[in-house]
Amino acid sequence: MSFQEEKQFVRDLYTILDGTSPDRIGSILSEVMTPDALWRGFHPFGELTGSDALAEKFWTPLRLSLTQMQRRQDVFFAGRNEMDGFTGTWVVSMGHLMGLFDRPWLGIAPTGKMTFLRYCEFNKVENGRIVETAMYFDIPHLMMQAGLNPFPPQTAAHLVQPGPLTHDGLLYDDAPEAEGQATLAAINAMIGDLGTWQSGLSIEDELTQTWHDDMIWWGPAGIGATYTIERYAKQHSGPFRASFTDRSKTKHICRMAEGHYGGFFGWPNFTARPTGGFMGMPATDKAGEFRVIDIYRREGDKLVENWIFIDLLHFWKQQGVDILGRMAEVPRT
Repeated sequence: MSFQEEKQFVRDLYTILDGTSPDRIGSILSEVMTPDALWRGFHPFGELTGSDALAEKFWTPLRLSLTQMQRRQDVFFAGRNEMDGFTGTWVVSMGHLMGLFDRPWLGIAPTGKMTFLRYCEFNKVENGRIVETAMYFDIPHLMMQAGLNPFPPQTAAHLVQPGPLTHDGLLYDDAPEAEGQATLAAINAMIGDLGTWQSGLSIEDELTQTWHDDMIWWGPAGIGATYTIERYAKQHSGPFRASFTDRSKTKHICRMAEGHYGGFFGWPNFTARPTGGFMGMPATDKAGEFRVIDIYRREGDKLVENWIFIDLLHFWKQQGVDILGRMAEVPRT
């Protein structure tokens, strides 16, 4: 099974898109997207349809703000989507968009310094065109780089996150199909163990079944990254489960893998009702949506690294707290 055509299509698009002037972005996107292509992005963007809306509302303002922008990829792979019976082909890119923060973006005041926007993008490619995209990004992390503090102190650590320990995440050549199948099996086993919160085991025992002991969970700003099963259970998974109830079943739009890498996204992935303090915020007892991308690296038959993108701005807006609107008006420290 080869994904060379789809991979090269996306790589060529990135080369052209990243190298062009902001006023040319709309015309470039119109050549590679179908007229009704659906693009999903984190709050405040939501769902956009077609190249004109995407260029006008997202790409052009971002490129005008982050000048001299570079795309610094850490993971790149392709695969067939398990959620549609392995018929659709998607190409995944994850890393940082880095530039000089020279103009305001989303009301956030510029710094004139290097700024990194964590991103992960899933593109569905059909007949040489993009028909659907999920592009999730960590706006709160960008806010923190601009001197703002959108959330109370997080339980773990947040940094400019590195790529895989093995430095082999750019799968420009196709990986053996059996390796992707093994990665997808590991991801599905993890979802089966952890996706219901009803296994009857301790969190540490649940994790041990599908994760290496020295796992790294590269979480989003506001939660942070954590290392080893014991610290992950203490610094994120345990507090998260203690803060929520009525977790819905997991729903994914795309779930796929190639080689030792795989991932998924949903819109939303699940809903849950906060009944205890989460991220230092009071409980609202109101169900909220979690829009999430997870990217995984497998070693042997277990998962060892996980990069997570969660639309926390959307979740808290549902709870009545406009983090972006509130913080965009605050002078940076």
